[in-house]
Amino acid sequence: MSAVVQVLANGPLPIITTLPVDEALGRLRVPPPAPASAGTDELAVEDIVIPTRGSSIPGRLYRPVGAARPPLLVHLHGGGWVTGSIAGDDARCRTLAVMANCAILSVGYRLAPEHRFPKGLEDCYDATAWAVAQAGHLGVDATRVGVGGTSAGANLAAGVALLARDRAEIRIAFQLLAYPICDGKMALPSYDTFSDGYILTRDAMKWYWGLYLSSETDRSNGYASPLDAVDLRGLPPALILTAEFDPLRDEGEAYGARLRDAGVQVEVIRYPGVIHGFMSFAPQLAQSRMAMATSAEALKTFGLTGVSDPTRGRALPGG
Repeated sequence: MSAVVQVLANGPLPIITTLPVDEALGRLRVPPPAPASAGTDELAVEDIVIPTRGSSIPGRLYRPVGAARPPLLVHLHGGGWVTGSIAGDDARCRTLAVMANCAILSVGYRLAPEHRFPKGLEDCYDATAWAVAQAGHLGVDATRVGVGGTSAGANLAAGVALLARDRAEIRIAFQLLAYPICDGKMALPSYDTFSDGYILTRDAMKWYWGLYLSSETDRSNGYASPLDAVDLRGLPPALILTAEFDPLRDEGEAYGARLRDAGVQVEVIRYPGVIHGFMSFAPQLAQSRMAMATSAEALKTFGLTGVSDPTRGRALPGG
């Protein structure tokens, strides 16, 4: 992980806050190498258009070949709400779909600052509601639709789960939140401990939040900052993954504790020796492989059948 950090230190992330916004976004939004959109013997892959209120957004559906009405995970990519893409998360989605024998719908929601909160969140909610309504056409089980993502994508997934509960239009079965952004106040101790030197910095998070929110009052809006949601009761079971050397570590774990206190079935696992985004930056790292395996197992069991023992919710420093 230390070697990866040294390589990443020469990339665009550590300097985005020193550049004009347009230039910083230009560096962050360099398209990744084009993935192979075709499927394999194990996986059928289809690019689709998802209707949203008054518009449409792209999606990519990954469906295990031969699976009869599998569960579906609506996947929301990370990137601080301002970057990231379906293409950038293609490999992750393919791997997880095969490992979990679960369909995945990867969503290309609108990005900030061109589309500030709550526009991206509404896209993600609309995509999830559409997937539930179209479950028969998509060949998935409408009663087993979950939401998940990494970093800002995990923030959006938590927001979708809150909206689904509050609007009572759809039922979400599960949340898969990898190193989620949860606290608009950026107030917990890991922000001080890991403020600089671990690629994602305190200044970068201030920059991301500033580009995402429509106003400072949104910083305490529970749909943007889930840790500030007044009531977390009635939310779906959750798996939360955190990284030891991550300024966001404490807020992800605090959100898990609040979910548990609200009676939500939750498990929080901290992976040692790694930084924010470790599954993307170093997918072959032992901790990354463990996190992917844990995510797949959760999709197969934890998020679909529930957890009989709610005391499983805890932070596990050993990963």
